[in-house]
Amino acid sequence: MALAGDTLSILFSSIWPCLAIWVLLYISDYALTIRCARLYRGGVNEKLVLEGSYEITPFFQKDIDSLRRISPRFVAMLFVSSGLLVTVWFLSSQSAPELYIFASGSLILLELTVHTRHLRNLSMFRAMSKSDCVKGRIEYSRSLILRMSSGELFVFSGMYLVLFAFTQSWFVLGGAATCLSTAIKHRRLARKAAINTNTVIAVQPESTA
Repeated sequence: MALAGDTLSILFSSIWPCLAIWVLLYISDYALTIRCARLYRGGVNEKLVLEGSYEITPFFQKDIDSLRRISPRFVAMLFVSSGLLVTVWFLSSQSAPELYIFASGSLILLELTVHTRHLRNLSMFRAMSKSDCVKGRIEYSRSLILRMSSGELFVFSGMYLVLFAFTQSWFVLGGAATCLSTAIKHRRLARKAAINTNTVIAVQPESTA
């Protein structure tokens, strides 16, 4: 217990540990997204078809679809998010250190959650591109992709809340909060995608053949 306490003390006693972890995870997130998108475009899409962009977040879809290694949007958001974390550190360090711990957890644990998805996709796409382990062809609608993402994030949010109940850690609570908010966001995007799909189907003219 003492060792765990000492580790946490080092982690939150300065801005640099959490900031460095956040920057590395954010860069890794983008790199893994590009890697998986390349595999998808390189043959996986012949067996698994994802409607729309491979990227879920609309803000990054152009850069991911073009397989851009260095994204101006990504660099801008990296500076903005890092700046916010630094700002929270300075504002909370004297009066409310729990706020910085919460903010760090909200960024880092969401990224770790997203990394589990990337690593799963990377393993699956590699297997699909190099073997016949998957036969046939399946198509996922945009609304289903977003609902699946939302459901997964709800599960992680619940898991972090259970961990918070045992640990009372503001870091874990931050992860639960951002997973929950992102899950709700993806659920709303799923509903919007379903409405758009139904609208397109409704306006299509009937065949006269």
